[in-house]
Amino acid sequence: MRQHFNWHGGNRVELMVDGENFFPAMLRGIEQAQSSLLLEFYLVISGKIMDRFAQALSDATRRGVSVRLIIDGFGGRHLSRADRQRLEASGVKLVIYNPLQLNKLTRNFARDHRKLMLVDERIAFIGGTGLADEYWLSERAGCPWHEVMCQVEGPVVADLVSLYNRLWYRCTAQRLSPPSPQPEKGNALMRVTTVQGLYQQDIKVAFLNHVNGANDRIWLATAYFMPSFSIRSALRRAARRGVDVRMLVAGPYTDQFWVYHASKRYYRRLLNAGVRIFEYQPRFLHAKVGLVDDWVSLGSCNLDHWNLRWNLEANVEVIEPEMTEQVEQLMLADLEQCVEITAEEWSKRPWHRKLKELIWALISQLVLKIK
Repeated sequence: MRQHFNWHGGNRVELMVDGENFFPAMLRGIEQAQSSLLLEFYLVISGKIMDRFAQALSDATRRGVSVRLIIDGFGGRHLSRADRQRLEASGVKLVIYNPLQLNKLTRNFARDHRKLMLVDERIAFIGGTGLADEYWLSERAGCPWHEVMCQVEGPVVADLVSLYNRLWYRCTAQRLSPPSPQPEKGNALMRVTTVQGLYQQDIKVAFLNHVNGANDRIWLATAYFMPSFSIRSALRRAARRGVDVRMLVAGPYTDQFWVYHASKRYYRRLLNAGVRIFEYQPRFLHAKVGLVDDWVSLGSCNLDHWNLRWNLEANVEVIEPEMTEQVEQLMLADLEQCVEITAEEWSKRPWHRKLKELIWALISQLVLKIK
């Protein structure tokens, strides 16, 4: 069954950039929890970060807090057996979403890509992070990954709890208590939007609606730049009518090198239409942020073919002057660390680069058309 959520006023939202800022806030939230913790993450990898979260969650269960954790079966494959046993032994109720099995065939592609943590059903953390060292303490080149999360309080949190409860029931057949209405905490107008594979694509629809109605700007940051035809067409039309369209995409550091090369097939027509494309240089740009005029959308969805075809995704949309300004300043700062790709330079790239891009583009087309 599809879940559609309404706009709610009276929310408070705080933008947090990079792991050194959002991980301590999330851990404080766990430490202060009094009744319940609901967590849902795609990428979960044993390491320093997971050690901290496992300890904090274990401490919470000892205080009598009910702790539930949903981990994706593919994204969590590098969570060690010892860590899983440690969590379960401490009282954490651990569920694996869609475990990998050979007999499932293409159903293995369906993944839970959402990143969500709910504290006492009154404070939510939502964005693009995983519970992995890549987001903060990794020592690999190009790391830690550049990511954003936001902390939310107010009426919209009840919708995020409802979203979590629906998936918990789907995985366990156990119904959780319905969320309680939350009091107003601030001035932000907010809404939850989701993707459930091809079944429900509210995030894409909302983005397209705002792009088609944009007056001044469309700024999008995404880790994997493989947008659908409808999104590419809307971006080109907006640029032609004079809207400031800027795409911030991953540069040389990426965890999916084939996407980096395959995505280049979309550059030429976008550049020729007036879309400006910037490749982020210092590390892996993993953030998923959209800014259209004064409207902000952020969360787990990259708006790429794969996310929209197979994944569970969750974003929040925000209309609030302070949040708009914060996101604008974040993206302006990121633009200063990018290399802009111009149409003239793009047309002069060497033949071997064009060949590599063509090969990976063809492979990606084959993969993305698997049904």
